[in-house]
Amino acid sequence: MHELINYIQSLGYLGYALMFAIIFFESFPLTFLLPGDSLLFTAGLLASQGYFSMGLLILTFFVAAVVGYIFSYFFGQKIIKRFFRNPDSKIFNPKYVVYTREFYEKYGAKTVIIGRFVPIVRSFGPALAGVADMTFKKFMVYSFVGAVLWAIGMTCIGFYLGHIFPQTETFLTPIIVSIIFVSLLPTVFEYLKRNSSRVQ
Repeated sequence: MHELINYIQSLGYLGYALMFAIIFFESFPLTFLLPGDSLLFTAGLLASQGYFSMGLLILTFFVAAVVGYIFSYFFGQKIIKRFFRNPDSKIFNPKYVVYTREFYEKYGAKTVIIGRFVPIVRSFGPALAGVADMTFKKFMVYSFVGAVLWAIGMTCIGFYLGHIFPQTETFLTPIIVSIIFVSLLPTVFEYLKRNSSRVQ
């Protein structure tokens, strides 16, 4: 990640476009391996050291997070949903759309807002919201709140930690590893919880 940040910084304004693309595309299914959390934190930390403009970072990350979710929502609603038309299909059975809709009626807010902090949910959440036909107005409210908390929040945490502890950059690698580990914990816990319930 440190090498990636150095490369991005060397690109000047094109570096902001690259960071925009990373956050934007992480909003789509199967892109959860992109370094969203660590990129936000690391870029914010390095902004405190003068590597980036904090104002441009916040604008770049926030817009990318919101626009990425909008495109992913319509991708799910207009494209992915079309696959769920065969009642005999085991993978794309229409009943799964019903299940998804029921889930989003109960947990839609948590999935879109809090899901920003969980890599897999962040990638699948907005597309599935489209599949579930969550109203666009409601989706946008949740998406906006989630983008503020995640995109701006994570960047600001990195920025202020960099100001309080100027030597934080020295420990960047273990910090990034810790962020990735913590962000994956909810997914691991949910997986273990489901497996334990099946065993019982």
